[in-house]
Amino acid sequence: MTAQAETPTLPGKRAERRAARTQRIREPRTDRLFMVCVYLLLTVFLAVVLLPLLYILASSFSSPQAVSAGRVLLWPVDFSLRGYHAVFANPQIIQGYLNSLFYTVAGTIVSVTMTVAIAYPMSRRTLVGRNVVMTLILFTMLFTGGLIPTYLVVQSVGLLDTRWALIIPQAIGVWQVIIARSYFRTAIPEELVEASQLDGCGDLRFLWSVVIPLAKPMIAVVALMYAIMQWNSYFDALIYLKNPDLFPLQLVLRNILILNTTGGGAVDASVVIQRQQLADLLKYSLIVVASVPVLLIYPFVARYFTKGILIGAVKG
Repeated sequence: MTAQAETPTLPGKRAERRAARTQRIREPRTDRLFMVCVYLLLTVFLAVVLLPLLYILASSFSSPQAVSAGRVLLWPVDFSLRGYHAVFANPQIIQGYLNSLFYTVAGTIVSVTMTVAIAYPMSRRTLVGRNVVMTLILFTMLFTGGLIPTYLVVQSVGLLDTRWALIIPQAIGVWQVIIARSYFRTAIPEELVEASQLDGCGDLRFLWSVVIPLAKPMIAVVALMYAIMQWNSYFDALIYLKNPDLFPLQLVLRNILILNTTGGGAVDASVVIQRQQLADLLKYSLIVVASVPVLLIYPFVARYFTKGILIGAVKG
């Protein structure tokens, strides 16, 4: 009986779906043409970004002879892991990888802490002189002292050839301060601050227990910005560091890409050719290895990225 009762309703449902499809508003031809152009443009942009990445990935899994001969396009030729074996067998590269991890983790923690410490007071309307301080901060975004004065300052405080030379001078980004300040002004209402004060909550307790949990999207975005900046930075290390044991991975990568420093010297011509082929292969293998941490971190903060950027983009 149940099957007999449900059977007549099926044609009715199909008719309702058919009627809903026929009643759907058709898009104008110009809108459809516009969307086709948008998808074509996005496809071109995707190809421009994706094809070099595929070429680098394919070259890293190819043989040194195939890479040097230029026979690799978008698929590995003579599949080989020799490049990755050379990367992880080189103690300088391993040390640079560990140094970059330290600079990225420690630098991100210091930068995010100092950014929040500056941006939150700037967002409070009760802070006297906040507009003057913010103007001075923006001034440093447009005008800097230059390379030589900065180097002299780092030298005078004793940071040359130390790990802190890559963390302290670039600890605060003005753009990140603007994003954090705008987020605090829009996401933390004054009524919430007044309610916490009535309950006897101090400023530091309110910042730790209320503001920071509410600002997780913004903190994730700012932390990702600082982490990428620290991970890809090599110019500061080139200027401030002399000890090879302190070199970050990007500086080691620069030495391989520009200076072709892959190890000790050689006399035999065949050995020189093999070294050059291995250097060409190491370029791509090291680029892949250097990009892995950022690719692993990004999926965890991607869901916060759009929300944090949109809210922080309001600079009123």
